[in-house]
Amino acid sequence: MQIIKKDNLPLGGFAGLREHRIVTDSRLFGSRKSSKTSEGLGHFVYLADAQFKPKGETGMHPHKEIDVISVMIAGQVSHAGSLEHGKSLKAGDVQVQRAGGEGFAHNEINPDEIKNRMIQLWVLPEKAGQLAAYKYYTPKTAGVTRIYGGRNTKSETFESGTTIDIVRLKANTSMTVTKASLTYITSGEAVVVEGKTSTAVTNGDLIRSNDIEIKAETDLNLIVIGQLS
Repeated sequence: MQIIKKDNLPLGGFAGLREHRIVTDSRLFGSRKSSKTSEGLGHFVYLADAQFKPKGETGMHPHKEIDVISVMIAGQVSHAGSLEHGKSLKAGDVQVQRAGGEGFAHNEINPDEIKNRMIQLWVLPEKAGQLAAYKYYTPKTAGVTRIYGGRNTKSETFESGTTIDIVRLKANTSMTVTKASLTYITSGEAVVVEGKTSTAVTNGDLIRSNDIEIKAETDLNLIVIGQLS
């Protein structure tokens, strides 16, 4: 098991955005990858814990052949651009934008006078040249909500062998993660049990593991990245 703590990483960003980059996969970043950050998993290549300044925005910028997942933690953000123009996200909402070969451009904007918080994740598509597309989710208040991945037997999520789940656990409950995974805590405190070892974890911790139990000490919000068998 490996644990990377957000607060041990440098704060970067651009324009009106400040972020801690926690996953920067070598396939995407090459020699620019920091040794302090985690590699990805499967086709998952990037995780940033970001805050927009009050009224901050990224400016219009393009994406192509990447799936961009935004998980809104606090505040709100609006999007202007070529895909779902003007769509707004509030705390708890999730959007998945598939750039595909067609690509899209967007500007992410904090409309408020206070900072917000958003987790952004990138996944490489398994098939090149797909059409740009969009999905929106309001995850369940308790339990597991699949927001990315799975086989093409349902239309609820984009097809991929890499999966992303939003998990919300109540205090004094637990879950097991038996496969290779990356688990990011977006709020709350927990104890992770691997074999006979117990480790305390908290908001902003990324856990890379193969077989663990997560025991929530407070209400706990997680993003769990895994792979289909």
